[in-house]
Amino acid sequence: MTVYQAPIADLTLALHTAGLAEVTALPGCEEVGEDLVCAILEEAGKLAAGVLAPLNPVGDRQGCHLEDGRVITPEGFPDAYRQFCEGGWNGVPFDPEYGGQGLPWLIATALQEIWQAANMAFGLAPMLTAGAVELLSRHGSDAQKALWLPRLISGEWSGTMNLTEPQAGSDLAAVRTRAEPAPDLGPDQYRVFGTKIFITHGDQDMSANIVHMVLARLPDAPPGIKGISLFIVPRLLVDAEGTLGAANDVRCVSLEHKLGIHGSPTCVMAFGDQGGAIGTLVGEANRGIEYMFTMMNNARLAVGVQGVGVAERACQAALAYAGERVQGPDVVTRKPESVTIVHHPDVRRSLMTMRALTQAARLITLATAAALDGADRHPDPEARARAEARAALLTPIAKGWSTDIAVTVANMGIQVHGGMGYVEETGAAQLLRDARITPIYEGTNGIQALDLIGRKTARDKGAALSALLADMRATQARARDTWPALADGLGRGLDDLEAARAWVLEHADPVSLQAGATPLLALAGLATGAWLLLEQALKAATLAPSRAEAHRVTASFFIGHLLPATSGHREALKAGPADLMALSPDDLASR
Repeated sequence: MTVYQAPIADLTLALHTAGLAEVTALPGCEEVGEDLVCAILEEAGKLAAGVLAPLNPVGDRQGCHLEDGRVITPEGFPDAYRQFCEGGWNGVPFDPEYGGQGLPWLIATALQEIWQAANMAFGLAPMLTAGAVELLSRHGSDAQKALWLPRLISGEWSGTMNLTEPQAGSDLAAVRTRAEPAPDLGPDQYRVFGTKIFITHGDQDMSANIVHMVLARLPDAPPGIKGISLFIVPRLLVDAEGTLGAANDVRCVSLEHKLGIHGSPTCVMAFGDQGGAIGTLVGEANRGIEYMFTMMNNARLAVGVQGVGVAERACQAALAYAGERVQGPDVVTRKPESVTIVHHPDVRRSLMTMRALTQAARLITLATAAALDGADRHPDPEARARAEARAALLTPIAKGWSTDIAVTVANMGIQVHGGMGYVEETGAAQLLRDARITPIYEGTNGIQALDLIGRKTARDKGAALSALLADMRATQARARDTWPALADGLGRGLDDLEAARAWVLEHADPVSLQAGATPLLALAGLATGAWLLLEQALKAATLAPSRAEAHRVTASFFIGHLLPATSGHREALKAGPADLMALSPDDLASR
């Protein structure tokens, strides 16, 4: 597999485009200057290139296996995890009171891209731990924070998310795992019984303990989603001082055999086979879904970043191969000598599409993270509310669109490699296999689309989307004097997004919204990506003059070659649900 190098220059410019200056002006971020950001990215790049990336094909080949009831990760993973934690990378965005570094999520998100690009299977473990930290930071009691957060933030212990059950995938109202009060063990102690599936890093040999965040029902819980509570269930029991004790009644009973991310164990977890797994209630009873959404939203942005990371890795691999593979004469210069395929216009179309989509997705995820920082830290309540609305609107786009393009980019990377992409030797096939899970987990992209069109657009009468469009129009206006053709091209995409917003508000019945959700997500992703690429090109003129032309061309390519698809998505949205639902299930299965 091609050597991975973190794209430090592109990441730095993208951070500025996403709002680094505004974020570093927030309370608690004043010391985060340009030099510190560059130093952090450089050091992360060294760990990624020197330690994590070489293990990516190892993890793919070896996978994980069960041995005496424990999951054994691929060779080198435990030592890499030790180095990752010793470097303090696990605690970048978290409260210094519990051992974190207190840096903004914007910086942590850029680092996430580096980890995921280098080795997505490895990166899943700290990614989920970060979600557990975020959950407990917001909803845990003072005693729970004191016990669990320092060890999770350091990485000594890792965290997981336990939602899915065999009969309860996206429909969490169907959760059957139960929790019975255990007053003999102390206040807020319960015995948990049930089975959870698809639990990423549900067991592994990298961290000293694994802290499971588990959804379960109490005996007197109301039915449906409002009757679910949240529990901390560790693999090893701990006392009040955090000393590890006996094994809890929780174990991995099998591992899934998967298309990709072989280095990441996907576990079937059994709770309570031998009398009950001991767990502690988080917050109030029957509010588990509300609490878990903190972790889920954290993970949704992180999965979007996984999409960016895999896409970046695919871009680097495809460009390297295209620069080495000699085939065919140069049709541009009309010279008869054979040239490397990077000189062929059709190959260049693939490479430019991959580059433009990846950079657009990077900007969307970083803009989402910057909004989260504003929602957390801004001293003005109104500004916090605006930032929170922006983060909520962008999250389904960041997760959904960025992972959709990850599959597209990885697939195009195989095509650039030709036949060599279809064999495992080059590593291009692994990138596509790994990328394919990202549109599925942490809420399928269909669910992200429903969230965008329903909760994030129809529910607030399009207010958050209108605010986003106003910022997009401001960039268009600034670009008009310098690049009128680009401004006009962006404007056409924004016209389509405005028309889509109007259609949603006029057709807010559930069937129409569900039918139009996916076209709206695709349209919003393209429009948002085009806006941010143009904004980045404008900033590059002063912040990265040596690369300014490259960023202008990238924005121009996206606006000219990719953004016109918004008109098709607009028409698909307007087509409504009639044809989607016209055929019966029997008619669909025509034979």
